[in-house]
Parts: sequence; structure tokens; C-alpha cells
Amino acid sequence: MGMRTLEVLVDAKPWPAISIARAHALLTAAGSPFEMDEVFIRGVKTRVWKHAPATLRDLFLIARSYGDREFVVHEGERVTYEAFARATLALAAELQAQGLERGDRVALVMRNLPEWPVVFFAAALAGAIVTPLNAWWSGQELEYGLRDSGARFVFADAERFERIASIVDRCPDLRRVYASRIPGAAPPPARALEDVVGKPSGWGSLPQGSMPDVVLSGDDDVTILYTSGTTGTAKGAVGSHRNMLSNIFAYAISGLRNFLRRGEPVPQIDPKTAPQRVGLLAIPLFHATGAFAVMGPTMFTGGKIVMMRKWDAELAMQLIEREKVNHAGGVPTIAWQLVEHPQRSKYDLSSLETLSYGGAPSAPELVRKIRETFPRSLPGNGWGMTETSAVCTHHSGEDYLNRPDSCGPAAPVCDLKIMSIDGGRELPAGEIGELWARGPNVVRGYWDKPADTARTFVDGWVRTGDLARLDAEGFCTIVDRAKDMLIRGGENIYCIEIESALCAHPAVIDAAVVPMPHRTLGEEPAAVVHVKPGMRVTEEELRAHVAGRLAAFKVPVKVLFWPDPLPRNANGKLMKVELRKMFTV
Repeated sequence: MGMRTLEVLVDAKPWPAISIARAHALLTAAGSPFEMDEVFIRGVKTRVWKHAPATLRDLFLIARSYGDREFVVHEGERVTYEAFARATLALAAELQAQGLERGDRVALVMRNLPEWPVVFFAAALAGAIVTPLNAWWSGQELEYGLRDSGARFVFADAERFERIASIVDRCPDLRRVYASRIPGAAPPPARALEDVVGKPSGWGSLPQGSMPDVVLSGDDDVTILYTSGTTGTAKGAVGSHRNMLSNIFAYAISGLRNFLRRGEPVPQIDPKTAPQRVGLLAIPLFHATGAFAVMGPTMFTGGKIVMMRKWDAELAMQLIEREKVNHAGGVPTIAWQLVEHPQRSKYDLSSLETLSYGGAPSAPELVRKIRETFPRSLPGNGWGMTETSAVCTHHSGEDYLNRPDSCGPAAPVCDLKIMSIDGGRELPAGEIGELWARGPNVVRGYWDKPADTARTFVDGWVRTGDLARLDAEGFCTIVDRAKDMLIRGGENIYCIEIESALCAHPAVIDAAVVPMPHRTLGEEPAAVVHVKPGMRVTEEELRAHVAGRLAAFKVPVKVLFWPDPLPRNANGKLMKVELRKMFTV
């Protein structure tokens, strides 16, 4: 719409042909699809994507234009974009008829189902603040989320409804409860969602519906996503339309940057005529990666989402083969299990072009393994958090192969800096400090928690709590969470460094390093590892393996073996609070 076609050609040169800064300048030049603008957001001048959809309403209309293309595949159910749109508008009308007012919170408590994006967009189009709650939470935790957000409507699947049925009376703001996929009639006080929109198989037959008469703006509040809460109480990060939609271009530009870095022409792709891209969704939609970095970009390009009820590596390979999946991933554990699975050769995985992950640091060894195992598939990773609405950096292609310990450079609209732990001064390239981030993806703060907001958000910057360093070209390397860093007799020990060394051992699929109390040194590193199926290794062998790579004071003094995948939360972060208990003396 008025934009010139992106045509950037670079003479072939040894890799890299051009710098990151030059690649970003070419891709964001005036008139290009990735052109940037500057606007004031909460008084701070901020670079933004000029041609990104302004609101979720705009994204919804783009998605609907893909018509009879399949949008969601879930087990035996297949939902087209038009069927999704009709169900969404029918539910938006129901919400308005039930008295929903602009700014009301609508809680969404369900696993990945075709109903999930319908509820999300219906609430957003009607002017609500959508509040996805962690479907892994207990009833007590869900009560906290409902009460803290002041949710007036809640949508739950059968399992989650069972958890909240006894506590809805203790949520004074709650007015309506909708339950989905409950056998038989929905028990009071719930109404069956199927009574409003029917089953997914019938959505395409619903009336076309009309758009809610609600004026939306890009910087309006539209989501509350709760932080992962590995320690302390979860906080609700309040996101805007712009926060979520910034992911669409931030993710896409990383792949195009690779062509320029190789000295190749940037491909011109029209999603209306190009083959449909298919992604395997094995991570929950209720956190930023699933909803913002997967669902949003997929809808923008008319892609297909293949949902999994829960992660299972062999089922994933069956789906990749059957649905011709192009992209899979989520967290490093998923990539490891695909790479190491003993039945992998039974399946045709040739459609797989990218295997990417975020949410948790990954061992450099994983990059090499992916390249060896899937020669046609490029590994990728990125860094972000709930407070940055998912993607802030992204890393793939040769840049990732050459910097496997990095999470990549910042997206062109974002800025990163490394600050001293006290926040008093900015540190130069190469030094380790706290990572601060800024951009149109950074949320405005935490719901109803002004003190926490003031501590974390400073003049447009978010203090991430991650320890990191930046190199001269802007590539970011996460060293550790500040709260996870060990101090042994005055020496700083970064757990990720030891975890990466452990994962480099051919028998180890996952590792976590936690502090073990010591009377005089304060604490020492200890490790918990998960060994690959059919392989054996001893504690002594692993300690010797680390000793061959790291200084003696970094070698775990104790290594314990965990029979199952290490405990992680829905964002893929290791639940180290639980693992520390194994070493409490």
C-alpha cells in the first residue's frame, strides 16, 4: 500500500559481506516494508515499525483476508481463517451483549486449542484487556491471577474449569464464566462456550458477523501477561497493541538480514501467492513467545499453526512429516530431543527449514548438532521476556553458527545497553553487567504494582535482571540471571557457562547448575543433569569433562542425576528453586 518493493542487492563478497548496522540500514530504508518512524510513547521518543499493523483489529482483518486457508490444525480439527473470523466476531458480540466495557479484563485459562485465538481476538476487538493465565497454575494460583487482574469474564477449558469452579465465588469482580469442551451441560455458574459459537467444525457456517464498534489505538492496553514467577509472586505485565505487533517485523527482519550478510539479494515474497508456511506449536499460547512471537506473525503471513496438546518428540516428528512443517522449536529442550531421538530416521523431516528456540539459554553445542542432524534446517534463537513482549533480539544463519553463545543483535527498533549492577553507569563493550532494553515492544509496567513498576522501568528502559555483555557489533550474550550467579569465596561464577560445558558432553541432554552452601566459601557450584536415553556417564567423568574446559573453581563439587527432563516452567526456564533443595544441608 504505497510502499516500494524491497530490492536490495549486494555484490557477492566473503561472509559477512556487510555489517549488521549496514544490513539494518538497507532493510529499513525509506519506502521499504521495514521502514521505521519515530513517535513518542509515554513521553519517550521511540523508533517504531512504520508499516506494522496498528492494532489487533488490523491484524485480524489481514488474517481474515486469507479466507479458506487453514489457520489451525489440532488433532482431528482443521479451522480456516474465515471460520476463525466468524467465531471471533460471534463471541465479541456475545461479550458486548453481556455488558463488557472497554478496559474490562477477560481471563483466558486454557491449553492450546482452536478456541484460544478466538477468545483472545474476540476480547481484544471488543475493547477488553485480554489476560491469559498460566494453564499450568494450580487453583490457588489461578485465583490469584483472577483477583489480581480484576477479571470480569473468564474462559476456561474443562480441566482449568475444574480448578476454578470452587474459587470463582471468591473473585468479586467476576461476572461471567464460560467453559469449553465439558462433557454434557456446563455446570453453574458457567455457560458452555459451544452454546455461543458451536464446535470448531461448525465455525465456517456461522454468520459473517460485524466488527465491534470500538475505537482502538496502538498504545491502548490490550494484554496482561503474568511473569513466569520462578521466584516470588507473578506480576502482570501490561502490554499494548504496538507491543505485541512489533514482533511481526522484528522476527522477519532477522531472516532477511542473513541474505545481506551473505551478499545475496533479498527475496521478494508475497504471502498471498507464496506456499503457505507451516509451524509446529509445542509451547503454550499463554505466554509471550506463543501468543506474540508465533501466533501474531503467523496470522500476518497467512501461515498454519499445528498445535500439540503436550510435547512429545515422536508425535512431533509424525506431525512434521504429515503436515510438512517448516518451522519447529520453542525451548532448547525441544530441539535437543528432536536431534537426539533414536527413532528420528523413521520419519521424513525434510520439510523442516528452521529449528529455533528462546525462553532459556542454549548450549553452543546444540547449534552444531542441529546443523549436523538437519543440514537443510538453520538453527535460530533469540532473547526476550514478558516485559519485552517476546522478541528483542534474534539470531540465525551464519551469524548464529559463528556466535553460538550469543542470542543475536537487537532488532532495529530496539536498543540494548549494559549497566552496572547498581544502575549508575553504562559499561563498555565486552564487560558484564545488567542488560537493559528499550523499544516499542517494552510494556508500560505491572498491573496495579506501582513500586515494582518504578524499580523495573526507567525512562523507557526495562531493567531485565539478566547479566550480559555486548560485543563491538552489538551481538548480545546472556551470561546468567543476576539472581542465579554464584559467588564462591568472592569469585563470580556464571551458571550458564558450566551448564554449556556439561551439555557439550555427548551423554548429557540437559543440565542445571545451582549453589550448594559452604561454611567458609559461602557457596559452591553443584549440578543436576539429565542423561540421553541409552547412555551412561558417571559423576567423576562429568566433573573431569568440565575440568578440561573451565577453571578448577567452576567445576561442580557434586553432580546428581535426574531421571526425567529437568523441571521447567511454561516459558522454558529451569525451576532452580526446586533443584536447589537437593543440595540444602
